[in-house]
Amino acid sequence: MYAAKRLIEVDERTAVTLEATAAERGLSVPDLVAEMTALAASPEALPTDQVAELDRRWAAIEAGEPTISNDAVVRWLRTWGSPAFKSWHDQ
Repeated sequence: MYAAKRLIEVDERTAVTLEATAAERGLSVPDLVAEMTALAASPEALPTDQVAELDRRWAAIEAGEPTISNDAVVRWLRTWGSPAFKSWHDQ
């Protein structure tokens, strides 16, 4: 079935971001926008309790709660499946 096309104008920054994100994911910009729209419209996409928990965690980080560096997480992930692996809490 053929879907009618429409032109939607966005600012330059948004266009560049959409193009880059689509390229990174191997999608066309229209496919990326369709996917994003479907996710945003899905009631299961963002359960309220999960969003509230993410907001709580972000507020804690902004308040100065310590975080774990990306490098530390990457080092830990690289141990998965090896004899050196330990659960995150056992480090």
